[in-house]
Amino acid sequence: MDPLGIDGAWRHTPLVHADPRGSFFEAYRAADLPRRFELAQVNCSVSARGVLRGVHFADVPPGQAKYVMCLSGSVMDVVVDIRVGSPTFGRWEALTLDDETRSAVLIAEGLGHAFMALSEQATVAYLCSEPYAPGREHGIHPLDPALSIGWPAGVEPVLSEKDAKAPSLDEALATGLLPGYQVCREFYATLH
Repeated sequence: MDPLGIDGAWRHTPLVHADPRGSFFEAYRAADLPRRFELAQVNCSVSARGVLRGVHFADVPPGQAKYVMCLSGSVMDVVVDIRVGSPTFGRWEALTLDDETRSAVLIAEGLGHAFMALSEQATVAYLCSEPYAPGREHGIHPLDPALSIGWPAGVEPVLSEKDAKAPSLDEALATGLLPGYQVCREFYATLH
């Protein structure tokens, strides 16, 4: 696992074994993770080109860590540091997840997550540390100018009604919706 520039986010690029029959790789291996990850739920979404999901996050504790991979197609995957008090607060980092490199990303509790489908269709699987709990789930508008996420030019974003109505980062901060960095770090310490 290679750490990204935001504390609590890592990229996994598996060794893909290919031959004339096809290919094989280890998509997820708990022993390789830099921290404990209890698998509670697996989600799968299928998105048309331009579908933009996120920026999503959950209350900490317990939060919801995610291990995200693209099973078919290609997506621009984005991690956003929304932890109040973090040295990288408001910063985002993007990587491509696709069905060629088979890379995955591990995202700690308290970080925001979003992705945009780049291929005509993309299937994304999320391994989640906690089950979906509507009362603890939140979002930030993915096109918020304050975040200035560099979504690809020439791809028209398609948002759900919920994501289109999500607050800006500043609005979420003002209403106390965002997780605190110190609270997150204390929670992470229980996972080793």
